[in-house]
Amino acid sequence: MPVSSPQPPRGRDDNEIVQLIPALRAFARTFYRDPVDADDLVQETLTKGIANIDKFKPGTRMKSWLFTIMRNTFCTRFAGYRREQPGLTECASSRLSVEAPQEWSVRSGEVKTAVESLPAPQREVIVLIGMLGVSYEEAASICGCAIGTVKSRLNRARATLLIQLGESSGQSLVESTVQLSDGNSCERRDCSN
Repeated sequence: MPVSSPQPPRGRDDNEIVQLIPALRAFARTFYRDPVDADDLVQETLTKGIANIDKFKPGTRMKSWLFTIMRNTFCTRFAGYRREQPGLTECASSRLSVEAPQEWSVRSGEVKTAVESLPAPQREVIVLIGMLGVSYEEAASICGCAIGTVKSRLNRARATLLIQLGESSGQSLVESTVQLSDGNSCERRDCSN
C-alpha cells in the first residue's frame, strides 16, 4: 500500500512560509543588531510556527501570525536575558572600530541610531509600518493593541526621529509640535510609548 504525503490544510500554502523568510529576517534585525542573533530568532520563530501550524487559522495572514510569534519569542528571550546577563549591552566588542567615511553610510548610521533610541513600542511600529509596509490593522494585531494606539505611536516616533535627525523645516514638524502664542513650542504628548 503506497504511503501518501500529508496534504496542507485548506487555505494554507507551505511555500508561503518560505517566501516570508526575508520579511522575518528584516523584522528580526529590529530586535537584534547582530545578524547571527537575528537569524537565530528567525529560526526559532519558524520552528515554533511549523510546530504549531495546526493553530494557524485559515483565512488570516501567515505573515502577521509569524511576526506575532517572533515578537513573543523575542520578549520571552529578552526577559530571560535581562535576568541572566546584565551589562552585555554595553560591551565594546559589539561596536564598530572604524566608522565608514561615506556620507550616506554616516547618515544611515544616524538614522539607525535614532530608530534604536526610540522606546520599544514606537520602534516596533515604525519598523513594521515604515520599513516593512505592514498595514495599521496588521501592526495592531502584531503589537496586541488598538489601531489608534498604533497610529499614535507612529506619529510620536516620526516626530521624535525628525527632531533627533535635525529636520527643522516647518512642514516636517507640523505633526509633532504646536506653536504657542508667545513663539515657544511644546510637544503634544510625551514620547514614552
